[in-house]
Amino acid sequence: MAVAALLVAALGTACGSGQSGAPDQAEKAKAAAEKAKAAGAAGALSAAEKAKALQQARVAAAKKWGLRATPLAAPPAPKEKPEIATRDGFEVYDHEEDELPPVFTTVPTEDKVVFLTIDDGSEKDPEFLKMMQELKIPYTAFLSDYLVRDNYPYFKQMQAAGVTINNHTINHRYMPGLSYEQQREEICGQQDTIQKRFGKRPTLFRPPYGNYNQDTLRAAKSCGIKAVPLWNAEAFTNRMDYREWDRDLHPGDIILTHFRGKEDWKGTMPDMIRQVMKTVTEKGYAVARLEDYL
Repeated sequence: MAVAALLVAALGTACGSGQSGAPDQAEKAKAAAEKAKAAGAAGALSAAEKAKALQQARVAAAKKWGLRATPLAAPPAPKEKPEIATRDGFEVYDHEEDELPPVFTTVPTEDKVVFLTIDDGSEKDPEFLKMMQELKIPYTAFLSDYLVRDNYPYFKQMQAAGVTINNHTINHRYMPGLSYEQQREEICGQQDTIQKRFGKRPTLFRPPYGNYNQDTLRAAKSCGIKAVPLWNAEAFTNRMDYREWDRDLHPGDIILTHFRGKEDWKGTMPDMIRQVMKTVTEKGYAVARLEDYL
């Protein structure tokens, strides 16, 4: 009898604990859900506020640097990279058979974006670095060592701001006029220099003057080059030149310009950027990061 009474009491206590705990657990779950919902709303609000702040900063920077209009923001990088192939008429003998790096002037994309690339490294204007960083305009550099070796820190500052440093040979020579071994020295030598000075071996190569032959691409491949971007438009301080018959920009076009100053141009690199962005923005394009699409 006593044992039975104890069992009944114990069962009663257990049942009673379960019944009284259920509402508590439900309330806790409800409170946690409400807290999570509030946190999500706060996060979304924070993201919206952040986007608004970035746009306000872009507007202010455009005004500061004398742009006629605020640059358009590029879309997110594509999750699937477009397939890059050599442009018709830009092939060399046995291009596909030897699996040589593709040579192209435009990236296949439906995004209304263009890509800004800057060659050689002659001019080292600190105002240009400041301007590009404040405007958040992406660009890719193709450097020749004989022009940059007197001021590697300038280009390291550029790299620290997110710019990719790529290969434009050591001495900027006319590549088809060199032997295969001489071309390898120019390309592989610059690969080694960039790796030593900037910590990363490039995968992109642009031949000086846009001139190349089969040996150029064979040498580039042997040095670890994966692609050879040329250009479809070229920017100066007072104009844009175009490769295509319609003299216009197209989605995915690569724009070439140079590290130049008043000694070579009638203006500065910031003047050139104002000209580029005037054209690009008026035509409804954003400048995107080339490496995001390759």
